Amino acid sequence: MYIRLNLATKPLGSHRPFLAGAAVAALIGSILFVLLGWRFYTLRQADADMRARTEKVQNEMLRADMQRKQLERFFSQQTTVGLQSRAQFIAEVMEASSFNWTRLFMDLERTLPAGVHVLRIDPKLSKGGAEITFVIGAANDDAKLKLLKAFEDSRSFSGLKLLNEHAGEQTQPGADPLTVEFTTEYSAI
Repeated sequence: MYIRLNLATKPLGSHRPFLAGAAVAALIGSILFVLLGWRFYTLRQADADMRARTEKVQNEMLRADMQRKQLERFFSQQTTVGLQSRAQFIAEVMEASSFNWTRLFMDLERTLPAGVHVLRIDPKLSKGGAEITFVIGAANDDAKLKLLKAFEDSRSFSGLKLLNEHAGEQTQPGADPLTVEFTTEYSAI
């Protein structure tokens, strides 16, 4: 016959709640471990991709820098410099020939009021237009004011800047009583 007899000084206790809690804690810990491991893995992959892209961009920059230096060496050669200056000259000639000088003088004729005439024109071509310095002779102050007003109101001429105004001497026959020098921007509209 078999009798259960507890000879311990303390009664037998159950460890079941501790084991259940430990199992739940181990399950939660393992889930967190897997999730954090996955997050670490994806961050590591993103970092590796970023490093690869950075290295690729740096290699492209080095290649572009080498090409730039090679082109600078090529364009600094004496024969190439001569070709560049000739090409620039031809481009300036083509730009000057493509500028509509007839239209400029037609617009100037429409703009000039009575009592004034052009003494000197100094054009400098710029992108799509010209910067022109005029020296104009005027019969009197009223004609000068009409001239400046006409250039300010003109659609073709803009940015009027008065440079010089000089009263001429009447001792010479045919001399202009007033000469006006100014610059303006011309753009064919």
